[in-house]
Amino acid sequence: MTGTPQGRIRQTILEWLKEPAAYFPAGRRPGEAAESGVTARAVAARLGVPRRTAAAHLDLLARLGLLRTRRIRCRTHYRRDEIRIAEVARMFEKGW
Repeated sequence: MTGTPQGRIRQTILEWLKEPAAYFPAGRRPGEAAESGVTARAVAARLGVPRRTAAAHLDLLARLGLLRTRRIRCRTHYRRDEIRIAEVARMFEKGW
């Protein structure tokens, strides 16, 4: 996953979402990013890329099962799925 620039971007996004409050500015209330997740717009701003580019990376990670999504009003919020990430890590440790 880290061999391509896109893979590095997705790995960075996963790292940021470990501690979203440390990487994304607080919303209306403290801890909001950790509780509800982070939007593609917030990720795009942090990466310095268009929202559609960030959304494409986030959607791929969600389809792989590494992120959970939650719709709040008209926006999708993304959070890490720690259980699935641990399962994938175990698969790689065993040699797939």
